[in-house]
Amino acid sequence: MSSTVDFEIRERSRELPGRIARFPFPFPRDTYRYSTNVEPAGSVVDTAAGRWGAHPVDIDGYYVEDLAERERVLGEDPTRFQALPHMEIAQWDAMITLMRMLVDADPRTFSLDRKGGIRRFTNRALDVEQAFVFGERSTLPEPPLRFIGRHIQEDVVLLDQRDGALWGDAGLVTFAADWSLRFDVGMSFLQIHGPVPRVHTEGVIPRAQKFLMGLQAGQRYRRTNWSLTVDRRLDQSTETYPQWGRDRRLLAEGPLEDVGRRLNLRVEVQHLVRLGASGALMFLIRTYLLPFEDIARVPEWSDRLYRVLDELPEDMADYKGVTRTREPGLRWLLTYGGVQP
Repeated sequence: MSSTVDFEIRERSRELPGRIARFPFPFPRDTYRYSTNVEPAGSVVDTAAGRWGAHPVDIDGYYVEDLAERERVLGEDPTRFQALPHMEIAQWDAMITLMRMLVDADPRTFSLDRKGGIRRFTNRALDVEQAFVFGERSTLPEPPLRFIGRHIQEDVVLLDQRDGALWGDAGLVTFAADWSLRFDVGMSFLQIHGPVPRVHTEGVIPRAQKFLMGLQAGQRYRRTNWSLTVDRRLDQSTETYPQWGRDRRLLAEGPLEDVGRRLNLRVEVQHLVRLGASGALMFLIRTYLLPFEDIARVPEWSDRLYRVLDELPEDMADYKGVTRTREPGLRWLLTYGGVQP
């Protein structure tokens, strides 16, 4: 049976564009509630369209485009990079770890060599080669976390562990989904998640923190999160709300036939990695966007997305920012997406 399923997945993934075949569709059932939904990282996940999840960092067809967008965002707002002074060693630790992850994911494009105390990182896709000495800031053109951010599509937050809690004390976040690193830096894990509905009364966040604090050096876990985004806009930070907030209203008031092209299911694959040298926790956030018209090419996805959105409680829809967009999304799926209610 499993070999038949594998064959069907391979055949379907050949027929679909890579953006669909590699998309991390996040719904295992017809309803959605907040949970820790954490699993060990590194194993491949089969979907109705293909597969994803082989590596904690993912290099895809949007690589150059996404990195150019990151540079544009940082050029307009350098505060998207934050690092408290005591997180210096954690920055170096994260940089080396991410370089090794890039090499593991694509050794033809990336390399990391060492001769004595000098390391040399190469990114052939961007034609970059950088020699450096671990821990010596003068050997890099910028802070370590800022440097490695030029080479990965993921956002990064570094959590320090002290006083029986986790603290978000450094990060490079240009593709936030309605939150602000500048506002959150220095806050505890519990404070950062304060606005999320239901999770405190149900104990989700305290359980998550306890789990994360128990991770040992080198352990890697992952989870997914989701929302809806109008157009292919990665940067939905609180700082830029005036630029993207009105799009929700305009989409809802516009022609229904435009919804399939403009409304995207936004999925974050979040990796949690305990670093070795610093003991910090590295939180990687990779954002994927897939328009409803592409989701409709996978009937299992469009049917399940409809049922999740239709059943989602109002308080969760409001927190996720989908209150305005889910109704046109549901109507489009019924009218154009082949869904039977």
